[in-house]
Amino acid sequence: MPSENKNCLILIPARFASTRFPGKPLSRIFNKTMIQMVYENLNNSEKNGSFKFTVAVVTDDDRIEKHVQSIGGNVIRVDDQVSTGSERIFLGWQRFYKNDCYDLIINVQGDEPLLKPSLIEKLARFHLASDYDIATVVVAKETRDETFIDPNKVKVIYQKDTGKCHYFSRSPIPFAKDGNMKEWFLHVGIYSYKPTALESFNKAQKSFYEKAENLEQLRALECGLKMGAIESQDTFIGVDTPEDITKVEGVLCGKK
Repeated sequence: MPSENKNCLILIPARFASTRFPGKPLSRIFNKTMIQMVYENLNNSEKNGSFKFTVAVVTDDDRIEKHVQSIGGNVIRVDDQVSTGSERIFLGWQRFYKNDCYDLIINVQGDEPLLKPSLIEKLARFHLASDYDIATVVVAKETRDETFIDPNKVKVIYQKDTGKCHYFSRSPIPFAKDGNMKEWFLHVGIYSYKPTALESFNKAQKSFYEKAENLEQLRALECGLKMGAIESQDTFIGVDTPEDITKVEGVLCGKK
């Protein structure tokens, strides 16, 4: 069990440009923008747990920066051209927080408005008590439905007894040869990095399987970093398109 003097930095990368949903961070969910909802949810973590959390949005856009400032949030600018959210939070950590001695740097996507702060605390506890370089979150699925074959939903080969992540893919994995195995694991795009692991990830070149699948977590595995995960039973809806906003509002209204 980690002691209570552990400091965790939560960075939320938020870009205005998006192929499928331009301006996504400023889209409204009822009376709040999505980035506001994510930020405020996570900012509550510092009030509920035994860790000290610092939360900030990392952006390259004037509109997002001004909006986060208008709601009293912490925001930092990283205007560099980078290919992944983890590269952007690395630069944010290096330039603004490197001297503050954080035990974990946690990358939370700005399009997960249903994310609960209790999950981040659970993830931090697991990570600090383990020897994994990076920790993330998975959700067990019991049916091979349309989500299983959706390339926008990332699947992970996850070892339940150890918590180890072996591979991530947009393809429907694992293959069930006899047709009896139904369970599979959905990846949730949250990454908790130990500082040395984030540095190693950033120094590594974009890897073969990362390029093939367009998944940054494969770079970490290919450069030898160990990844573990916790299971969650929470409801997650990553907002990829405007239609997903309606789904999020439905969940918030208590609909299935």
